[in-house]
Amino acid sequence: MTDRENAARQAGPEERRILDAGALRALAHPLRVKIFDVLANEGPQTASTLAAILGESSGATSYHLRTLARHDLIREVPGEHQGRERWWERPPGGIVYDSRAVQGSPAGEAALQVAVAEVHRRRHEELMEYFTGRIDLEPEEWVDASSSMTSGMSLTAEQTIELIRRIEQVIDETAATYRGQTGDGVRRVSVRADIFPLATHTRSTNSEEARP
Repeated sequence: MTDRENAARQAGPEERRILDAGALRALAHPLRVKIFDVLANEGPQTASTLAAILGESSGATSYHLRTLARHDLIREVPGEHQGRERWWERPPGGIVYDSRAVQGSPAGEAALQVAVAEVHRRRHEELMEYFTGRIDLEPEEWVDASSSMTSGMSLTAEQTIELIRRIEQVIDETAATYRGQTGDGVRRVSVRADIFPLATHTRSTNSEEARP
């Protein structure tokens, strides 16, 4: 199982980091996932600005920032200080959740499960918040620029991998083309592609197993 965080990508595919067990444990917390997302979408923040955005105390955000920094998930912005406040940012590149990186380690596998669950819970919250309410408050141009699509396909593993690569290429090319873009009308946009095999429910032809 792999999962990519494209929001933080500032460089090419070669700079995606596969998370180890320690980094996964650091992300296995709902507030740290939120902090991680805010730094990606809003840019560098301090413990105080994060507290204001997330409705938390600065003591809590400061603690969780240190935890994320300890595992190199975020870093201090060089030369940026406001009194005693430290500014933090997400480093360039993307991250990868890969079960193979922790395979054979019960602690690592458990950390992966919790971290991925928190990330997907956060994604679902954002999706539901937008499409069940906030979309009604958006300008028409951004309503037209919003979409939620699902399509079922019959593919082999090889064909599915090729589809993933083609989608990744489009995302990478678009990210590279518009990297660092600012100005009127520019907003952070979430791009998501959830591709996975559906569960199979094959009915057995064995008469004993088929009995109610």
